[in-house]
Amino acid sequence: MNRKVKIVINLNDRKLYLYINNILHSSYPVAIGKASTPTPTGNFRIIQKLRNPGGVFGSRWMRFYRGYGIHGTNNPSSIGKAVSNGCVRMLNSNINAIYDLVPLGTEVMITK
Repeated sequence: MNRKVKIVINLNDRKLYLYINNILHSSYPVAIGKASTPTPTGNFRIIQKLRNPGGVFGSRWMRFYRGYGIHGTNNPSSIGKAVSNGCVRMLNSNINAIYDLVPLGTEVMITK
């Protein structure tokens, strides 16, 4: 059975929402880009996935646009803040929870 998976990131709320078949599956706090390096807004798709990229990317990496991705972090205290270079950071436990649910090609909508 095909599942329709979609990620919505609300920059004002600093939250990532995961929808499966148009039903909210889960939501998570995230860190977003700082004012000088904002997280891009618009509609994207997951174009690359990596397990254990290490360092500042934490336990998982999911690229959605150029060098921008949704990833874990080695700095959990940053979650909920506008501190990244434009990527969307999640706690490692949270990105681990959604990683296998998100196939390549998943729609990513980033709004303010």
